[in-house]
Amino acid sequence: MGDRGQTQPAGPAFRIRPVRLSDNPAVAQIIREVMTEYGAVGCGFSINDPEVDSIYEAYPPPRSAFFVVAIRNKVLGCGGMGQLQGGEAGVCELRKMYFKPELRGTGAGTRLLGVILDAARAAGYSLCYLETLENMNQARRLYIKHGFRPIDHALGNTGHSSCNRFMTLKL
Repeated sequence: MGDRGQTQPAGPAFRIRPVRLSDNPAVAQIIREVMTEYGAVGCGFSINDPEVDSIYEAYPPPRSAFFVVAIRNKVLGCGGMGQLQGGEAGVCELRKMYFKPELRGTGAGTRLLGVILDAARAAGYSLCYLETLENMNQARRLYIKHGFRPIDHALGNTGHSSCNRFMTLKL
């Protein structure tokens, strides 16, 4: 009898760690590549946020956190959280969680999302909000699998007016 559980593709193990200043160029490249892959360019998308080139500086603890996913010290994915701009004090936003294609399907999304949500809880947030796109199906399935629920409107004032899917999770 074979293993009926899900198996992850063989390959080098990934490592999740807090972002470093030296990661800024790699993180900016990942954000720009993935956003472009999904057609998320132009006005109203996070690809244009000033923080894209300075992620390390934009996520100071203890109310923010940002992480990278690396294989053999090569950064292939990222994501973080911080206070929802224009939102209530207890609401954080899941931000800039993007993976290069070679990292997708490895279980890294589940692990990184868990690390980010643990950081949000430790920072005292009670609700996590995110914005995404209808065509980011794999990401939306991941969020739903981990308890995020769709809502019909944006929260806060993120400036991402071109996003068309919104979700929340009670922490």
